[in-house]
Amino acid sequence: MLNKLVLTGAAGRLGSSLREPLAKLCKELVSTDIVPIQGPLLDSERFIQANLNDLAAIEELTKGADMIVHFGAIGDETEFDAILQSNIIGVYNIWEAAHRNGIRRVVYASSIHAVGMYPKTEFIDTNVQHRPDTYYGLAKCFAEDLARMVWEKRGIEAVCLRILSCSKVNNTRSLGSWLSYDDLHQLVRRAIETPITGFTVVYGVSNNDRVPVDNSQAAFLGYRPKDNAEQFAPEILANAQPSDPSDAGQMCHGGAFASVALGHSGNAGMTIEDERA
Repeated sequence: MLNKLVLTGAAGRLGSSLREPLAKLCKELVSTDIVPIQGPLLDSERFIQANLNDLAAIEELTKGADMIVHFGAIGDETEFDAILQSNIIGVYNIWEAAHRNGIRRVVYASSIHAVGMYPKTEFIDTNVQHRPDTYYGLAKCFAEDLARMVWEKRGIEAVCLRILSCSKVNNTRSLGSWLSYDDLHQLVRRAIETPITGFTVVYGVSNNDRVPVDNSQAAFLGYRPKDNAEQFAPEILANAQPSDPSDAGQMCHGGAFASVALGHSGNAGMTIEDERA
């Protein structure tokens, strides 16, 4: 069992779902976000409200941590300056704090949007070159490159989780891209418990029949997803509209993010439903 884990983005949809699983892996869980979390704290949990662009605050709250699970960020495409402050400077501050405090590993919530402009007809692995679909995706590329550089220069391990879509299966894209909460929790646990990771990229996706990405390069993590979106296929396909091969949102891995103008919301073109509701 680890002594201390730090979870950023603990008030967010995915981060909040990780609080209880992570608390079971450590003696102390420090949860942090820019806004308060909802509900009571767990027995081993402390909450510290902080802004990711405040390096001094991030350095202080990560002191003594074994690892950081970094899920804090703006979770959508928006104007570049907002992405810069939260998703780029914030990422730098996480890795700089990890360096200053001698932290062993960062587990980072990256995204399919780092490679979102690849056509879905291409079955992509974790070694493909970056091909971001938005400023949001570009920030994920920066974070992955920073993580690799810091591993090679400073020896801080990183596992970058390229999450596809962790929400209710309600469209044809999600038949391949779905990541269930149970599989998300398993993936983060494997990223923490694997003895040696170096710098690793792994796709966050369940065991879907229509999965569009290849995780074989990260098989050593032992991530073996259990859930499969195919159970939802008959209903989804029966109600689906004809596809448009000229629409990048339908043709590319990034979905709606691939077709929006830079700086405009990608989530607005998606129907994101929390399957826990």
